[in-house]
Amino acid sequence: VQLQASGGGLVQAGDSLRLSCAASGRMFSNNGMGWFRQAPGKEREFVATISWNGQSTSYADSVKGRFTISRDNAKNLLYLQMNSLQPEDTAVYYCAGSRYARGSPGRDAYNYWGQGTQVTVSS
Repeated sequence: VQLQASGGGLVQAGDSLRLSCAASGRMFSNNGMGWFRQAPGKEREFVATISWNGQSTSYADSVKGRFTISRDNAKNLLYLQMNSLQPEDTAVYYCAGSRYARGSPGRDAYNYWGQGTQVTVSS
């Protein structure tokens, strides 16, 4: 599976962005997926995860209520809708494919990673 994230950019606080992750390979629809982010000087952290069928989602406390993860298995696409963006959301965002059908907040569950897309939120 190859993953290609896109949709990042420079926005102001309070704005919205939608990230997309295009997956190649037929395993996409069988696997849980996740979004992680990494700010300068910080470790990569969990943002959101979704199960193989989209029925189960989970979010980091810092984004709960503002971000929504979704997927379209027919199109091999993963999304992250980000609303009410804040400067602390500034980071490179990575999509990732899980070894398992369920989603997971743990990095060890993921064996496929996209290249990342930069999100910068100005105050």
